[in-house]
Amino acid sequence: MDEISHSNEYRDWIVSIKGKVQASQIKAAVAINYAMLELYWFLGEQIIERQETAKWGDRFLKQMGKDLSAEFPEIKGFSRRNLEYMRQWVQFWRRLPVFEQQAAAGLAIPKVNPIAKQAVSQFGSSAKQLVSQIPWGHNVRLFQRLDDPTDALFYLQKTIENNWSRAVLTHQIESGLHLREGKAIDNFEATLPQPESDLARQLLRDPYNFDFLTLTERHNERELEDGLVDHLTKFLLELGAGFAFVGRQYKLNVDGDDYSIDLLFYHLQLHCYIVIDLKVVKFKPEFAGKMNFYISAVDSQVRTDADGPTLGILICKSKSDIKVEYSLRDLAKPIGVSEYQITEHLPDDLRSSLPTIEQIEAELGEIDDE
Repeated sequence: MDEISHSNEYRDWIVSIKGKVQASQIKAAVAINYAMLELYWFLGEQIIERQETAKWGDRFLKQMGKDLSAEFPEIKGFSRRNLEYMRQWVQFWRRLPVFEQQAAAGLAIPKVNPIAKQAVSQFGSSAKQLVSQIPWGHNVRLFQRLDDPTDALFYLQKTIENNWSRAVLTHQIESGLHLREGKAIDNFEATLPQPESDLARQLLRDPYNFDFLTLTERHNERELEDGLVDHLTKFLLELGAGFAFVGRQYKLNVDGDDYSIDLLFYHLQLHCYIVIDLKVVKFKPEFAGKMNFYISAVDSQVRTDADGPTLGILICKSKSDIKVEYSLRDLAKPIGVSEYQITEHLPDDLRSSLPTIEQIEAELGEIDDE
């Protein structure tokens, strides 16, 4: 028996069995979640109906919870608070324009985020199915933190796509992701085919939220880059799903001269390299020209036939939208320009007393000039 348990064939077989059991557990958990939320939706509708027709107010919820808990002691979730959540949940999603459409034919859906628009079209006939794809705690967080169900639909779709935990969902809501995604200025429509241009635009955020960094107001580019790499997990979360880190200060040699890209990523869904250039100053037109050069170099030296066109993202401290539009208008490479924000800064007197690399290089340059 010991010989069998230590054989490679047995171990491989056990691994396959474990995988099957794990997959079964996941399916069972999904089915349980769906059934529970379908029940919650039914209860929410029943509570609303009784309050509208019987005028019972809210006092009956406590008795309702007691009666259901006594009859089904093995089922949790019949507290008065949770019953109130069920009612609020159904009321919240009934405010979505698609429900109004069902009541009054011809009512147009307002313009919403493209990711949410697809979900809106599905929601009317399959509301319970869609919201049942995420846990109850996620659902509660959506209607507690958001006023507009159209915005909640954006986060619902994102949670389904990216399998966000409740903590990540909360972070994305608090950072106002629905207000920032796809808002940067870019030239993707002119430089990329459809649907790649729309998909690439959804990658961009404006502004990028770097609140996880602790920098002084007068931070330089190296400090910003160091902070982002030191907090790479949080930086990747802010960038969004699909980004894989390739390297920092990525070296390229063009006709005998060395150049360094601040940050190089690869996007797993778009199958392309993404060059990120950080600027701690306001956008200048020459930044776009240099980014165009970097993208051309990556396309020639790094990109393979299996990769899509390389994208560039310029992240600046601030920008003039008109200057950005003029700068990108006639460039051949796909580039997006965004700002970044850091809500709180360290006091300047806490800045490191050691000189930065840029300061050392500047001083050496002055010595050489003498």
